[in-house]
Amino acid sequence: MSAPTVGPDAGPAGAAGPAVLADQDGPVTRLVINRPHRQNSLTAEDVALLRDALERAAADPRTRAVVLEGSGGSLCTGMDLAELSADDDTDAGGEFFDLLRRLTEVPVTVVAAVDGRAVGGGVGLAAACDLVIATERSSFSLPEALWGLLPCNILPFLVRRVGFQRAYAMTLSTASVSAADARLSGLVDEVEGPHGQQLRRLLGRVTKLDRPTVAEAKAYCAGLAPIPDTARAHAGEVFARLLASPVVRTRIDNFVHHQRMPWEG
Repeated sequence: MSAPTVGPDAGPAGAAGPAVLADQDGPVTRLVINRPHRQNSLTAEDVALLRDALERAAADPRTRAVVLEGSGGSLCTGMDLAELSADDDTDAGGEFFDLLRRLTEVPVTVVAAVDGRAVGGGVGLAAACDLVIATERSSFSLPEALWGLLPCNILPFLVRRVGFQRAYAMTLSTASVSAADARLSGLVDEVEGPHGQQLRRLLGRVTKLDRPTVAEAKAYCAGLAPIPDTARAHAGEVFARLLASPVVRTRIDNFVHHQRMPWEG
């Protein structure tokens, strides 16, 4: 088993090394989002690192499955608001959309293993993966509307996975969805047992599939429920317009600099 790491060492107090960890174990590559000191929120650089790690894993002919997980009790909590506060001209949203699309295209089975929170972009990562396994303590939420934003890059993938109304309800309610309820909606495929047996059983099956078969299955099924070619540009336009609002900028800045939530005034 090899355990390479991806990305520079994290510097802030409480950081835990590289932002993305990659571990090859036979036909399975594990990619771990490793920013627990930032609740596994992603900067633009982190998105690029995760995309690069995914592409390397997919290019390795030994790989049959990629497991995407997070450290510290979260899969991912979306974009790093500190970076968003400092730079409103970033294309991180577009790059994140491209990452989600690649998850749906690479010729290996991608499994999201959620153990804890998936918030905002974390829901997008789960929705774009081929299969999702979550522990009982896991939860899923889209809080963007509380800031005056929308999960623009996430919704095309979430709608494809769970249908319009469930995705719409998550967007407007901003409420947290339990693993059990996410299983009923189709966002989660299996709720994990106490010893990880569901994930082991699943990997035992999907690693028996040939890569060309997986590629054909993903391409064929994508054609049955296509994401429009215009989705990326439209998501970027709407998100940029909402982000330009002085009210939204103030809410983000207040959180970054004063840890004040948007509903606290």
